[in-house]
Amino acid sequence: MSPDAVIVGAGFAGLYMLHRLRGLGLSARVYEAGGGVGGTWYWNRYPGARCDVESMDYSYSFSEELQQEWHWTERYAAQPEILRYANHVANRFDLRRDIQLETRVTSAVFDEAADRWTIETDRGDRVSAQFCIMATGCLSDAQVPEIPGLETFAGRWYHTGRWPHEGVDFTGRRVGIIGTGSSAIQSIPLIAKQAAHLFVFQRTPNFSMPAQNAPLDPEYERRVKGRYADFRREARESRIGFVVDRSGDSALAVPPEERRNEYERRWSRGGLGFSAAYADLLTDQDANDTAAEFFRAKIRSIVRDPAVAEALCPRDYPLGTKRLCVDTGYYATFNRDNVTLIDVRRAPIEAITPRGVRTREAEYDVDSIVFATGFDAMTGALLNIDIRGTGGLTLQDKWAAGPRTYLGLAVAGFPNLFTITGPGSPSVLSNMIVSIEQHVDWIADCIAYLRAHERGRIEATAEAEAAWVTHVDQVGHMTLYPLAKSWYMGANIPGKPRIFMPYIGGVGVYRQKCDEVAARGYEGFALTRTGSRRAPASAG
Repeated sequence: MSPDAVIVGAGFAGLYMLHRLRGLGLSARVYEAGGGVGGTWYWNRYPGARCDVESMDYSYSFSEELQQEWHWTERYAAQPEILRYANHVANRFDLRRDIQLETRVTSAVFDEAADRWTIETDRGDRVSAQFCIMATGCLSDAQVPEIPGLETFAGRWYHTGRWPHEGVDFTGRRVGIIGTGSSAIQSIPLIAKQAAHLFVFQRTPNFSMPAQNAPLDPEYERRVKGRYADFRREARESRIGFVVDRSGDSALAVPPEERRNEYERRWSRGGLGFSAAYADLLTDQDANDTAAEFFRAKIRSIVRDPAVAEALCPRDYPLGTKRLCVDTGYYATFNRDNVTLIDVRRAPIEAITPRGVRTREAEYDVDSIVFATGFDAMTGALLNIDIRGTGGLTLQDKWAAGPRTYLGLAVAGFPNLFTITGPGSPSVLSNMIVSIEQHVDWIADCIAYLRAHERGRIEATAEAEAAWVTHVDQVGHMTLYPLAKSWYMGANIPGKPRIFMPYIGGVGVYRQKCDEVAARGYEGFALTRTGSRRAPASAG
């Protein structure tokens, strides 16, 4: 059977996309590389893996019954609970019968004569579909740095994004962890409690907020569930996909004591709302400096060794322009006798040896190595598939100088191909569930429109794409974000073009722009009548 659509990936995006297409009466097939559903939460099982968006926000809103019946146990849900939720959704909506697990899509080629995509997998599947929908995730292509000698290492090594499902016992082991991003900051406190000794190899220190995690307050849960419709609407209209206490003031316009008190209040509450303390923290360097210095003072107050504290203080990028992390006991972990911080900016790693990790200054004997080195974000999972559009154009070639999309949803030259939370959309700068639902709903409504108007093909125009790329870049450069060498810019991948990939204009603003495009008959897209090889029937 040839389905109407193929969906690549069975994380939160793929699951909801399948549900929506079924609701339209369309047939769909989902291919998932993992052995289960859940995407990010299937693969990332490292110690301490936890969402940094609060549980009541990080959940689907499409089913009132689902959101009323499900009970989260903590303010910030841990990986096992989120994975249980994904499996509950798959079961509750009978999604599994259209999902093929342990199957990696290897190619997707557009057949111009038939206006259909031919999709092939590593299991030998070859299927034709009118629509190809990429639900491959923004942070799913795990990256192990190319350090000489890794193949000679006598111990075991792991990547936080591909953690063994049976877990890892580090009791009595000497462990080296390379990287100090989000997964390292979550896992380091737990590994340190287990290991005989933990060596933390840090190139760039990170700003991290205490999560202040706790069991979910039943009264708070009741209040939210009593007004879920308003709660969800406010999240959709917000800047980042969940509501935070946001100030309209400049950090420089209030007295220093008042500013310190506000920062202290947000630190005590915990979580990701810190950057909203003042309106100009991400646009004005002097304002940002006040927040960054508050963080550095906090680090110095927690970490007893002054030299270690200074090494943990970020100084070469503005606060919030790399992903602000959320932790439980991260900085205090460096007070432990069995934890050593190694500054690999001062003394770079030169090689992995049979016995451990060698820097320019010393060799560190370890039994296990953990790579907390992140992902080829936003584009990696897409570019791992051989995607070919009209005229045989490959996505690799199209994006050679950086990703180019229209709205982060579509790519000129690739008809009937949709990218859920693709580059050029808020995606990683937002509550991913809110952004996923918005994209899935937009795609489903678009397909319904095509069916109703007997249009078999939709493609972003090159002009609309170019204008959107320019807009995303301009909005990004109105902020301090481009000053950081971050994965938002592709800076963690050698040779990757430097371009600010997510759209920072805000979730609410972005939704409005997408809705306006649809309301104008899909402005910026060329729509072609079913079975017609004539010029487009309408174009924005």
